[in-house]
Amino acid sequence: MSASRDKPFQIQAVLAARHTTSGLNTSFCCAGMDFADYVAASREMLRRAHAALPPDLLERTVAGNAPFELTPDENAARGRDGRWRRGVLLMHGLTDSPYLMRPLAEFFRQQGFRVMAVLLPGHGTQPGDLLDVRWQAWADAVAWGAERLSREAEEIHLAGFSVGATLAVRHSLLDERVRGLFLFSPAFRVSFLAAWANLHKLYSWLLPAAPWVDVKPDDDPYKYESFTKNAAYQTHALIRDLNGRLKGREVHIPVFAAASADDATVDSRATLVFMARAQHVLSRLVYYTTEPAQLPAGVPPGRVAQVSSVVPEQNIVSFSHLSLVLPPEDAHYGRNGDYSNCLHYFPGDMAKYAACRRNAPPVLQGEVTEQALRAGLMRRLTYNPHFCALESSMRQFIENLP
Repeated sequence: MSASRDKPFQIQAVLAARHTTSGLNTSFCCAGMDFADYVAASREMLRRAHAALPPDLLERTVAGNAPFELTPDENAARGRDGRWRRGVLLMHGLTDSPYLMRPLAEFFRQQGFRVMAVLLPGHGTQPGDLLDVRWQAWADAVAWGAERLSREAEEIHLAGFSVGATLAVRHSLLDERVRGLFLFSPAFRVSFLAAWANLHKLYSWLLPAAPWVDVKPDDDPYKYESFTKNAAYQTHALIRDLNGRLKGREVHIPVFAAASADDATVDSRATLVFMARAQHVLSRLVYYTTEPAQLPAGVPPGRVAQVSSVVPEQNIVSFSHLSLVLPPEDAHYGRNGDYSNCLHYFPGDMAKYAACRRNAPPVLQGEVTEQALRAGLMRRLTYNPHFCALESSMRQFIENLP
């Protein structure tokens, strides 16, 4: 986070302070608070975590990583008891932050939803805080957020990105108040190697880097670039818990989902399989793909909109895991944003890494699959060029909700 965008990073020979735990954020902190106090406490914690930053960058970093809430216009629908008719709880993904959920939050606010977004434990501070966190702490944050939202909204909806989507589905199976799900790049299946990721604890005292899958520059203030083996293992354990709860069950509440067939982070085919469980007549999937996909048995074709993820005029060859929830206008991740995701070149090809970060033409954009990388210099796509169309699909879905 400390280096400028255009200055290439030096490969680090040793782990830095950010690769240790901060002691501030590995469990859910605020079970006894109301939501406004939770936001205030989280912002203060984030200020301590990032105290070394210059003041302007500090406030920007705190604001982007902090949980938040939005209230709809006063003319939005109310329930019979005076609460807002609908509310939505937003959950970001693994290594991410609430920043990525801001555009979706504003969309929901405009649709009359009371909006709350949580910060999952281990996130928003420094990558080392994912060394010891457990997925149950993430579930605790979601359960608490749903409870707080229920005090202000009659109908509870959950919206999650990646691991946040996994948490959303899991909580919906435990909480009968949940009336709908919005899932983006859901993490329903990851590599089986994640199950063995925590074996490093047997020998990590000998090899300080053993707990890490990747040690990266961490130049993004709203998302960790370094990645711990524990984070991979906790994701695997969460998915295993969810699959156990889903076994033999169908999901009977309306589900809106969006996924990319080229996703290199999670297996998007598991989303297609999940949609066979989503038996509500209103359930819909927007599936971004470079070529038409064959749907699994049990998924009515009319419930899946297959959208081309090739946008030649923007040099976009596919959609990445990261790209679905952010509009092209986003100041940080958007088409002309101040951040370029080029981590696939670090540290193996520093010349390409530097050229990619400069956005030196011609730079392709897409998911970092082997096939795409062979096509030329590649920037990982971090925004959705069809975001307006995605909003339109969600709006239609919401208008049809009972």
